[in-house]
Amino acid sequence: QVQLVESGGGLVQAGGSLRLSCAASVRSFSSRAMGWFRQAPGEEREFVASIDRYGGVATYADSVKGRFTISRDNAKNTGYLQMNSLKPEDAAVYYCAVARVGDPRINEYEYDYWGQGTKVTVSS
Repeated sequence: QVQLVESGGGLVQAGGSLRLSCAASVRSFSSRAMGWFRQAPGEEREFVASIDRYGGVATYADSVKGRFTISRDNAKNTGYLQMNSLKPEDAAVYYCAVARVGDPRINEYEYDYWGQGTKVTVSS
């Protein structure tokens, strides 16, 4: 059974850091790109970051570039999102997802599997 489980969310002060993890029970995890999306209350879900199957190529939303870093450990079937210099506008539920192909993807429809999300709250 395919399952993605996010962890690491919580409450942090503005300027602080959090590291999200995504444990994936996807058989072909190492051959697929993975990504992180987020959804703030009352907003559409939006792309945050994506990384290729090898962990060598990543792409980011402009709003997080230079502050967030996506990575993965294929030996552990786990992905990560390191979030630094957090801002109140980063507060959202963060979702990890596994894509259909191996290259970084920015559109939701290009992802086959989704986690249930982990909540990040940033206090000002």
